[in-house]
Amino acid sequence: MTYRCFSLKIEDAIAHIRFNRPEKANSMIPEFWRELPEAVDKLSAEAEARVIVISAEGKHFTAGMDISVFMEGGLAVGGDNVQQAAEAFRHHVMKLQDTFSALERARQPVLAAIQGGAIGAGVDLATACDCRYASEDAFFAVHETAIGMTADVGTFPRLVKLIPEGWARQMAYTAERLPAARAKEIGLVNDVFADPDALLEGVMTIAKQIASHSPLAVSGCKRQANYARDHSTADALDYIATWNAAMLRPEDIREAYSARGEKRAPQFDSLKGIER
Repeated sequence: MTYRCFSLKIEDAIAHIRFNRPEKANSMIPEFWRELPEAVDKLSAEAEARVIVISAEGKHFTAGMDISVFMEGGLAVGGDNVQQAAEAFRHHVMKLQDTFSALERARQPVLAAIQGGAIGAGVDLATACDCRYASEDAFFAVHETAIGMTADVGTFPRLVKLIPEGWARQMAYTAERLPAARAKEIGLVNDVFADPDALLEGVMTIAKQIASHSPLAVSGCKRQANYARDHSTADALDYIATWNAAMLRPEDIREAYSARGEKRAPQFDSLKGIER
């Protein structure tokens, strides 16, 4: 299937989503908010890929939400039905939020390779990914404050769990640009690479390493990390015990040890496809 806002290819069990509107700084037009969750949900369900990488063409990762999204969502609606318009707009925002939640609910890890700006909703997208990597020229900006609104599609529930709360607040209050080096220092990105080419090469190397492991074990890791983030330690310990009681696969353990002893790459079954 082809998409307007990005290309998608699967190679070596790695799905590569690459934003391809560099002339518009990969801004998120209305089609983007429909296409991305459709593509990610499909990848998750079919399980042909074991890792998802998101990158971008051009100078910037993404300039964030295009103004046309606001217009389509009814921001410009006036008249006497203020409450009705507000209620409808709330549901529009929740639909936008689900676009990035698709990245969290995907069965596979999602890696973001960020060059140039990740602005506004670009921060929301990045924080919904499992891991973030940047080139030296990258920067992050919660820009919504500078245009007179409060970020609403994922910034606060995710950013404050990834970096120190004071930094999250400063980014939001000031709308300042956080450079890649500082982003790494405070834990927003895992690593910084010299340039976009080195960035993509490095992220693909990490993706290949992930793809070489048991898909069931990796998917379990993602599930447990998300659960532990949102629950108490006691609940998370109980959940992983229950998960492994049901999902632990002895065949994968035997294959991992056999491959290591025989000095070969292990061969694991892919996740089973599920109905969407």
